[in-house]
Amino acid sequence: MIAKVYFIPVKDALPPAAQANAMAKIFDASGAAQVIGGNDFVAIKIHVGEKQNTTHIKPEIVKELVEKTRKLGGQPFLTETSTLYKGERENAVKHILHAHKHGFGIENVGAPFIMADGLTGNTEFEVEINGELHKTVKVAREIVSADALLVVSHPTGHPATGLGACIKNIGMGLSSRMGKMRQHSAMMPEINRKSCQYCQKCIKWCPQNAIIEQDGKAHIVTEKCIGCGECLAVCRFDAVKYDWNAESGYIQRSMAEHAYGSVIGKAGKSFYFNVLIDMTKDCDCFAVNQTKLIPDIGLLASDDPVAIDKATLDLTAKAHGRTLAEMSYAHHDAMIQVEHAAKIGMGSLDYQLITIE
Repeated sequence: MIAKVYFIPVKDALPPAAQANAMAKIFDASGAAQVIGGNDFVAIKIHVGEKQNTTHIKPEIVKELVEKTRKLGGQPFLTETSTLYKGERENAVKHILHAHKHGFGIENVGAPFIMADGLTGNTEFEVEINGELHKTVKVAREIVSADALLVVSHPTGHPATGLGACIKNIGMGLSSRMGKMRQHSAMMPEINRKSCQYCQKCIKWCPQNAIIEQDGKAHIVTEKCIGCGECLAVCRFDAVKYDWNAESGYIQRSMAEHAYGSVIGKAGKSFYFNVLIDMTKDCDCFAVNQTKLIPDIGLLASDDPVAIDKATLDLTAKAHGRTLAEMSYAHHDAMIQVEHAAKIGMGSLDYQLITIE
């Protein structure tokens, strides 16, 4: 079955207000309104960006979706889950306060910010799926409880998966803490002692205190490691090593299966938006002010999460010769996540791109 993916091209460096107007236009044109019913609890999945990150999706875009949802009689709320790694989003209290600092407070966007996985990330439901790696996945409880789901994703590169877009935003972003740990379970890093400068950043940021000092270098205690990849994210000396050929493939497939578990009960009640603006090499989880990798392209909308990510890769390749994933982390095959999601029944690789002028 051929999916429909709607596309609005935009000029580079479009102001936030104009981005919001584009979101309003593509919402109406794509038929996104059909997933929202009267009095529906509508979860709007976003990513507010870590501290110092400025390239995340702008609140004006999210406010537009809130207003559209209210006009349709829905009850919208913004939502996210806690991270495995330490930072401003590691628990509900810090995450919500940080969201307000980045402009996603109720007074600004018109909807409350509710953590889908509770105070510490362990509020969850076990959802049955017919996956190849998992028969059940751990999904944040409020996602299962919500009547409808709008997913707003910001495509970027990603050091573990090559691409961080819709499938990652659902798979990682809507899983409970245990769900995230399952996805990372194959990622067992090692420290290259020759490269390690013992700056201690990895020790500071490890959520499990699994990194210690050994003979003046960092050392990972394998028995305590949860494979979250935080050490890879913070190391600036290329001292953290993975067997990417095995581990990236596993994490991408596991991520796709967790994404499927988040939406499997919402047939006809989910819609997806990819904002191809301010795309960077690394994801918005990095606590740094990144520079965008390529000029802005536009907004995508679809009821198919597989097709929208395939279109994202295709459009970046068409505009710049290589996909966003290839420009960011060429040693990864980001199509693993997209193809696996299609294989297990989450969506279609075949799509029709409908351009809205």
